[in-house]
Amino acid sequence: MNRLTMCLRVLCLALMCAWCGVVSAQNWPSKPIRWIVPYGPGSTDILARILAPKVSAALGQQIVVENRPGAGGGVGSEFVAKSAPDGYTVLLGAAATHAVNPALFSKLGYDAQKDFAPVINLASIPNVVIVYPGFAAKNMSELIAAAKTKAGALMYSSNGPGTSQHMSAALFEMLTGVSMVHVPYKGSSEGVVAVTRGDVNLMFANLPPALALIKDGRVRPIAVTTAQRLPAFPDLPTVAESGVPGFEVSTWFALFAPAGTPEPIVQRLNREFAAALVDADTRDKLIAQGFIINGGSPQDLAKLVASELVKWARVVKASGAKAD
Repeated sequence: MNRLTMCLRVLCLALMCAWCGVVSAQNWPSKPIRWIVPYGPGSTDILARILAPKVSAALGQQIVVENRPGAGGGVGSEFVAKSAPDGYTVLLGAAATHAVNPALFSKLGYDAQKDFAPVINLASIPNVVIVYPGFAAKNMSELIAAAKTKAGALMYSSNGPGTSQHMSAALFEMLTGVSMVHVPYKGSSEGVVAVTRGDVNLMFANLPPALALIKDGRVRPIAVTTAQRLPAFPDLPTVAESGVPGFEVSTWFALFAPAGTPEPIVQRLNREFAAALVDADTRDKLIAQGFIINGGSPQDLAKLVASELVKWARVVKASGAKAD
């Protein structure tokens, strides 16, 4: 009898917890939401700061964008992974945080799949190969030739180990057989500025933070990393058509919540962010910054993460890169 009573109590407790979760999800959101960007200002937070006002208005609560840089995005990602799964802390994850870092760091403070609830694939940005204006190479063929003159003859910047800039260069090295020197900076802006000063020769830069400097002529673009040419730069060839067949990198950014976040909250976030992505004003702002709009279901994002983990594990292994 005691055993039966105990089982009934456990069942009642489970039902009560489930009911409380449903009620909590129905009342969500009742306070501001923290959107953690695991990189410094002036990089990927451009995406978050464009989307946040539109989604805030739809939810009736402010979305506060908070930069938590460090460890190639690992610091901010771990913070969200260990946050309460109540929908009030979410992450702007990326290919780096959810596909590259698991292969790059031997001790990572989170599991890219188990510790997060995928919400929506927001957008992608191409990387553009930019060089110091005084650098002799005018195209990728000349850059490869310069890199082959001597191992380590060229230096490239990035915003940290495991970021898309670093991995784009690692893939380039793997496919061409060249060896360059990696010079990591704390953020994309710093890495791009290093190219303008000639502190490094080149960078596989995210397009948004490099866009203004390209237009001002302070850096010179020589190729894009996407499979197709960009409408904004129709005369700029891809890396693949410039003598590196098979090269393609497009950096995606997505919304994640902590694992265990109630499904109704995940679905609501998905709906509101999907609506923001197709809003004409918001869409125009994103496209003007060089973003490619994505979207899709939480399941679509989960599949993307799974496939990207396999792809970048091969690149990291071939490059021999390690961040710790």
